[in-house]
Amino acid sequence: MSLVLDGSNGVTFPNGGNPQAAPSSVIQVVSNTSATNTSTTSTSYVTTGISVSITPKFSNSKILVTMTGGQCDYSATQAIFTIYRNSTDLALNSYGFACFYNSGTPENQAPLSGQFLDSPATTSSTTYTIYFKRGAGSGTIYIGTNGNSVTISAMEIAA
Repeated sequence: MSLVLDGSNGVTFPNGGNPQAAPSSVIQVVSNTSATNTSTTSTSYVTTGISVSITPKFSNSKILVTMTGGQCDYSATQAIFTIYRNSTDLALNSYGFACFYNSGTPENQAPLSGQFLDSPATTSSTTYTIYFKRGAGSGTIYIGTNGNSVTISAMEIAA
């Protein structure tokens, strides 16, 4: 069996097999961590400024995006977090990927956790960003408070 060594595509085999892109294998992982305290009172999504960029090696790859850690403080009745791909909200509903409720008057705190398996169908650089907004009620939503860091990661998975 022969193989082809190509600087842009890696090692490939003429019969179509490619061990670098075996289905379900992880091709690359990138992440970004921020401990910057950001807040909003907006009822429309605004950026947290926490983002990560990935350039998929294959156009049919899946990208698993996760947002974890941090500390979300909120005095509002509802705090909603989502993930954007470039300028597109990836949430399938109005409650984003993480939604917190406050039933009392003191501020509540919660760790942030959410994920999405994306199919961007591109080999161009793609940026994923955490956005947030206040839902029902009034008050302020905070992320990255008290020096607690938030991490967003993007993992390319071969299709």
